[in-house]
Amino acid sequence: MALADTERAVSNCGDSSSPFSEIIELNVGGQVYVTRHKTLIAVPDSLLWNMFNKKTPKELARDSKGRFFLDRDGFLFRYILDYLRDLNLVLPDYFPEKSRLQREADFFQLRDLAKRLSPRMSKDNSVSEEISQSDTEEGALQCGSSGAMETLRTVSVSGAMRSPSLDSRKSGYITIGYRGSYTIGRDIQTDAKFRRVARITVCGKTSLAKEVFGDTLNESRDPDRPPERYTSRYYLKYNFLEQAFDKLTESGFHMVACSSTGTCAYTSNDPNEDKIWTSYTEYVFCRE
Repeated sequence: MALADTERAVSNCGDSSSPFSEIIELNVGGQVYVTRHKTLIAVPDSLLWNMFNKKTPKELARDSKGRFFLDRDGFLFRYILDYLRDLNLVLPDYFPEKSRLQREADFFQLRDLAKRLSPRMSKDNSVSEEISQSDTEEGALQCGSSGAMETLRTVSVSGAMRSPSLDSRKSGYITIGYRGSYTIGRDIQTDAKFRRVARITVCGKTSLAKEVFGDTLNESRDPDRPPERYTSRYYLKYNFLEQAFDKLTESGFHMVACSSTGTCAYTSNDPNEDKIWTSYTEYVFCRE
């Protein structure tokens, strides 16, 4: 059924005075979301409130399948939508993209959410480094006094000292494995087909992998792995190698080594048929 027909079918379930249906499909940067109309207009005077309350469906951009289109970060929009559902913010334990999420909150004119995401500022207006709750508790136990919390805050702002637990958590190696295949026919220029990437694997300490890749990390092959244990069974939910590199760079990693191997085989016993090339490459990243 076309989207327009779907809207007409469910419009009776929502607000009869609104031109929008109760259930709305969104395409945000290539990611598809399905939500209720009342969720999108939960915050008055926000960008989504103006789009879906002040405008009509015909005034909004749509993709080829009729979904309302927003040219924003599709991964981070899930947190925007979660916030709109109950006006509460819950982030994963390892979430290195808080500043980018704040930028999205500013774009969608969600002032309260942007305020919650804003970094803490020191007296000289410099941004202080955030310390996770587990690191703070560990440091307090080591110091054994109520002044330990204040000491840790001072240390994080000055950058002159770091607790051993924080250093050990942040340093380490992550290996990215990249496997794919492509076909080259007899006429290389015209018959070459695009590379098909089967999977991007992640090897390393669990805590580091979660810190860098967050919810884009697929843990289904190795669930409940303790944070300080190593794994070679994680993989990413996307197939863009450059996206993995960007996340590693943003988290302070740099490449220290790489290696590659490949094989070639025919699609059939006929040597005149196309050849299938399969390659596997590993990239080693380090953060000191």
